[in-house]
Amino acid sequence: MSTQIIFWDVQHGHATYIKSPNNRHIVVDLGIGLFGEDSSEFSPLLHLKNSWNVNQLDYVVITHPHLDHLDDILNFDKLEPKVFSRPKHLSKENIMSDIRDEDKEKFEKYFEINERYNFPLGENNPNDPNNPENYGDLIIKNYTPRTCSEDNINNHSLIKVFSYAGIKVIIPGDNEKCSFEELLEDNDFVQTIRDSDILLAPHHGRKSGYNDDFINLVNPRLVVISDGRFCDTSATSRYSDNCRGWTVYKRSGGTEERKCLTTRKDGVISASFGFNSDNKPFLEVKID
Repeated sequence: MSTQIIFWDVQHGHATYIKSPNNRHIVVDLGIGLFGEDSSEFSPLLHLKNSWNVNQLDYVVITHPHLDHLDDILNFDKLEPKVFSRPKHLSKENIMSDIRDEDKEKFEKYFEINERYNFPLGENNPNDPNNPENYGDLIIKNYTPRTCSEDNINNHSLIKVFSYAGIKVIIPGDNEKCSFEELLEDNDFVQTIRDSDILLAPHHGRKSGYNDDFINLVNPRLVVISDGRFCDTSATSRYSDNCRGWTVYKRSGGTEERKCLTTRKDGVISASFGFNSDNKPFLEVKID
């Protein structure tokens, strides 16, 4: 039994697909565009439906409502998600600040979905992602920073921690200094993130999302950066300096010892983790 994770190459955005041990389908963020093929039209949602025969999603998360995390939202209903998670406390006024006219349709769709998925799941709901039994013993923990100014929506990104077979993967949205300072006061958060295996770099690996206390607690084997063209504010080297390292497999053959992976250079990044035939935990990571 294993959990599978795909970090799509969506240029400077984010989109991740997760399949639980009992074949539940999870999507975190809705970036679009395939950097490696220079295609701004690639839709991870339509790829799941048309190429992988995923006709319905069990759980969709938008860590925060910025365009590079919800660009694929017009295809949302084509996969009829059962559960939708987002930072519900954010105001429409702050979300719509400085939105371009050509992007307003996508944000209006976000607000329409937000209103539609506005009812509690109820006790013992078989679709509740907070109950590991519903997801083949995949544990999904959720953290929502709230105290920072809403002027910077990045600092209100949901943080999701997925763990199975003792292996942990952290997807922290675009959180920055203020929200990390808040969350690191939460002992449950501190204990949950400690000594994880894979960290998706906050805020696409920018220096603004790098936090020494956070990364030292996470102590990752690998950092994955979902990014486009390299920029001056990249903290890639700092992440590499604070990773334990892991052997990754190349789809073309061979292996490499790596600490930091980027969709910009490594393309689609996939990970599989769970129990092998000897009932021992394993983690396997593949790159292009």
